[in-house]
Amino acid sequence: MASAKVDKVQPVLAALATMQSNVERPQKSQAHEYLEQFQKSPDAWTTTYSILSSLDAPIETKLFAATTLKGKIIYDLDQVPRESLTALRDTILTLLSSFLEGPRPIRTQLCVCLANLAIQMLEWKNVISQIASALGNAVDCILEFLKILPEEVTEGRKINLTEEELATRTQELLEQNAAQVLAMLTQFSQSSASAAANPRLFECTTSWLREIPVADIVRTPLFDTVINALSIDASFDAAVDCVCTMLRDTREVDESMEVIQIMYPRILSIRPKITQTAASGDLNAFRGITRVFAEAAEAWVVMIARLPAEFRGLVESVLECCAQDQDRDAVALTFLFWYEFKQIITLEKYKLARSTYGEVFGRLVDVMIQHLEYPTPEGPDESDLFEGDREQEEKFREFRHQMGDVLKDCCEVITVTECLSKSVNLIRKWISTYSSQATDTRVPHWQELEAPLFSMRAMGRMVSPEENTVLPQVIPLIVQIPNHAKLRFQAIMALARYTDWTSQHPEFLQPQLNFVTAGFNHSSGEVVGAAALAFKFFGTDCRKLLQSHVNELHNFYESVLDKLPPTSQAEITEGAACVVSAQDIDQIYPMLKLYCDPIIKRMMKSANNAKNDSSESGSLAVADYLQLLTIFVQNVQPYVSPEEENPAVKYCQDILPVMSAIADNFRTSTPILERICRCWRYMVLSYRTAIAPLLPTLATQLAAGFENTRQGCFLWATDSVLREFSIGQEWVDPSTSRAVYKFFEQQAVAFLRIMNDVPPQDFPDVIEDFFRLLIDAIIYYHQQLLVSPLCQHILSASANALTLQQAPPLTATLHFLRDFFSYGTDHPNSSNFSHEDSTQPQISPQLQQAVKGLVDSIGETIVQRIMTGMMFHFPRDCIQDASGVLLTLFEIKPREVVAWVRATISMLPVGTVKVGETDRLMDAVGEKVQTGDLRKARVLLQDFTNSYRRRNVAPREGLGRLEATRFRFSG
Repeated sequence: MASAKVDKVQPVLAALATMQSNVERPQKSQAHEYLEQFQKSPDAWTTTYSILSSLDAPIETKLFAATTLKGKIIYDLDQVPRESLTALRDTILTLLSSFLEGPRPIRTQLCVCLANLAIQMLEWKNVISQIASALGNAVDCILEFLKILPEEVTEGRKINLTEEELATRTQELLEQNAAQVLAMLTQFSQSSASAAANPRLFECTTSWLREIPVADIVRTPLFDTVINALSIDASFDAAVDCVCTMLRDTREVDESMEVIQIMYPRILSIRPKITQTAASGDLNAFRGITRVFAEAAEAWVVMIARLPAEFRGLVESVLECCAQDQDRDAVALTFLFWYEFKQIITLEKYKLARSTYGEVFGRLVDVMIQHLEYPTPEGPDESDLFEGDREQEEKFREFRHQMGDVLKDCCEVITVTECLSKSVNLIRKWISTYSSQATDTRVPHWQELEAPLFSMRAMGRMVSPEENTVLPQVIPLIVQIPNHAKLRFQAIMALARYTDWTSQHPEFLQPQLNFVTAGFNHSSGEVVGAAALAFKFFGTDCRKLLQSHVNELHNFYESVLDKLPPTSQAEITEGAACVVSAQDIDQIYPMLKLYCDPIIKRMMKSANNAKNDSSESGSLAVADYLQLLTIFVQNVQPYVSPEEENPAVKYCQDILPVMSAIADNFRTSTPILERICRCWRYMVLSYRTAIAPLLPTLATQLAAGFENTRQGCFLWATDSVLREFSIGQEWVDPSTSRAVYKFFEQQAVAFLRIMNDVPPQDFPDVIEDFFRLLIDAIIYYHQQLLVSPLCQHILSASANALTLQQAPPLTATLHFLRDFFSYGTDHPNSSNFSHEDSTQPQISPQLQQAVKGLVDSIGETIVQRIMTGMMFHFPRDCIQDASGVLLTLFEIKPREVVAWVRATISMLPVGTVKVGETDRLMDAVGEKVQTGDLRKARVLLQDFTNSYRRRNVAPREGLGRLEATRFRFSG
């Protein structure tokens, strides 16, 4: 017998040794596969016990055995006869007793084993008492089990119990034991000084706060122990977690008044620790104290607003945490409180609190601006502010924008003018102190000027265009900022924030525009990028003021365009396009030619170069110029009556042959084709039905492009045509709509031919674009599509697409299927209504029957593919959409779908479904279907597939009868 056990253990030990050695990858893969199969096998029960009870097995091997045993209890407990569960429990307790002193990871896994066994072993009633008795004086182990038990019960959906059984077991294990556990924890906390400092005591308390009311804890000595633990290094982190959990449980302040009255003075008593931890440089301790005060303020924010005088000490404490945080490591913990506090005290009913705390928010502005300052470098190199740590620099930049949000909150409480005045005063202070010392090569203490400039930029969104107090004073100061890269960058970005204000104050436009355009000649790429972005905003907001300067701007645009990177080219182009859009109708066409014709010439030159250059850079240059043309199409949208010629469409007609020629010559360049299709798409979206004269040419190009290149961008562009020229659209001739539908069918046939030739794994992006196109087709052309012979092939293609593993194409396919099948119900996902006052879309019985007929012919395949995907390979984000399709099918053919689900489950590999599990599931699903509770049936299937997936790590292939058949189309 012993020899047999050894024979079973040795292969496991050998596989583990292989995994930890330096052998070749194929050997490791073989060992990994063996261990996965072992973990699911019935032999794992005895083998794991043999390893755990062995004196010679390495720690890593024992940890693997303990982890395997946990998985067996969670997923495979049905492999153990019911009458043997008591023996299994006693065996685990015996094993746990041998690991009381560690190693802790193994002890933890065994505690998890016991907790999950307790959940499923319904006849075990005295769980906590028996565990405490069996483990005796092993307090750490008892505390660890008590901590784990509520966590595992809360995650009980991974256990294969019914909802009713799980609810009953939760009550038995947690609710009925809450008072006993509280007594145990309180007694232990008073037993000795070391016990009162044991972090596991507070971890356990935190876990049981799911069940034990905070009101019960604060009335026991345990609460004093928790607060006192904040002064003990060993227990500090666990005590902080515990206090914060208790605070979150008091958010319902009206129900927690007595608890708050007890907790508030104790929380306030630790305020001296703010200064102590800041002075000592203990970042972890300072962060923990800040977290406690921030959590308290968040939980009691309503009380702070109601009783501003009584709770001022708490708000002052949070502000002190912000001010003392020299390393800016903890201040972010307070941001949510300041936001929620602002939300409340800006209400009329709390205006007393707003006036009371105005001074606090004023000081908060000062603190935030101080924290915005860049660090001062220790060495002579002022360009290296973070000692080469780029990650730290990026974190600081992101952090500054979060602080900017706090400044916006302050603006709403104490007015924008007061907040801006603080920034302006700091700018003036720097000018009066240091401006005379500034040179082209050195700007002293520039950080003290840059921070208030950033704060002005951050608060720009809050400033009204009618503000006439601060900005008229500060704008003239900003345009005289020294030529320091970071100062110039921040000054230009600040001006960009106030372009809406400038549009109402034209006398300030020219100096700002001169300052911004000078930035294009700066040596710093960041400053040039800021200038391009600012130019975009000036063009957008001040287009009317710049209308008469369109020719001068063109000269400037031409002079800088070729010097800029693509992103800045796009931004400056958007600004120029907005100015062009402000021209009179008769000037739109000549201005488009003035600005765009040079771009066309650049593009053609780049295209000729790219044809002779095999590198990708040439194609990308062409794509970038196409993007600039698209920006003009997006922004220049003149209003013209339907009877008149649209000048922008006239220009589009001029450039369409050029773009078509480029598309024909660059069939393998994805960047170029995508940009061309994007431009064509925006021609349709921007000019809508006015683009009708170009429609035949455009449709021809889209159809030929897709057939020749098999690029999904042509389907994406087709989608815009389908929507804008659908049946019933205003100013659209019915014959045009019919022609558009024929064009759609042409694209669909081309796609189906591609899918017949190519496995779906080779073109997931095209599949996504096609099914997104179908979603609109089913909305706008369902009368034609649902009775089309193509539907059978489209549904077959969708079944094939469901074999993919990427979320985007799967999501598009599932959304299409749900919309499609909804036309077999009484509530289709349609935009068409039977009459003006109707809340139900129109659906004819003939269309319903057509959908039902398709469900009869291909529904079983769809159900099989969806169930297989949910069990094996669908990404988690697709599960809800997949079960939604099943829900819709249940509405159409409930009995048939139940039979199809059962048939699918019957095809699963032998041994992967528990005995009787299929019958229990299908009986429950059938019952819900008969009673009309289809959503409950959906939940049951989701729970089953989730459980199956957790129990069985599904292979990506070799699924036997569940493998998909190849899609065939001969149309």
